[in-house]
Amino acid sequence: LALFNLIPGLPLDGGNILKSLVWKITGNPYKGVVFASRVGQLVGWLGISFGLIPVLMLGRFDNIWLALMGWFLLQNAGMSAQSATIQNKLKGLTAEDAVIPNSPIVAADLSLREFANEYIIGKNQWRKFFVTDEEGQLLGEITVDEMRMIPTSDWPNTPVRKLMQPVDLSTTVQSDQSLLEVVTLLETGKLTQLPVVRNNGVLVGLLEKASIVSLLEKRAQAKLA
Repeated sequence: LALFNLIPGLPLDGGNILKSLVWKITGNPYKGVVFASRVGQLVGWLGISFGLIPVLMLGRFDNIWLALMGWFLLQNAGMSAQSATIQNKLKGLTAEDAVIPNSPIVAADLSLREFANEYIIGKNQWRKFFVTDEEGQLLGEITVDEMRMIPTSDWPNTPVRKLMQPVDLSTTVQSDQSLLEVVTLLETGKLTQLPVVRNNGVLVGLLEKASIVSLLEKRAQAKLA
């Protein structure tokens, strides 16, 4: 088992050594993880082959443990490579980089009639909007459904701020926060979107999982151009 653990492929100890060597040579920690993971996958396939061939050809199960070990290596090495690839793509990016253009933001002093005319009627994209003051600071949020609480005849004289609901500040992220940290927050919290704010509370816009994917696709296309 000790010798098996020294095989130069992640997630084994030997793989961590190989990862460190590649990191030192290339100066890129993610390349080290990916390379060691690929080696781990190769060793995994070899283990599966040497474990299953005797079973299929001779009906012998003596080496079936090799197939099990190989499967373990293959699965874990694949996850390590995938994680490192994503981390490498997100390196150097911040939450602000993934903010959606024309995010759903409305001024608190706007009347419900103006809100409906300018942001809702004929535009079915958003059902929830973030509310800001004159300086752009995040005050709360309002949904289209909440407007039904006010008679349409009163909309011209009712400001958005009257219907807005408070926003839990723990569900916001800083504009300069690492995009990798934001992705982790989205995954652990099972969230699909987050409002992005500056240190002074000014709302930058909305960030979604889809906008992160779009950002990475644009960067990949730019590299190919």
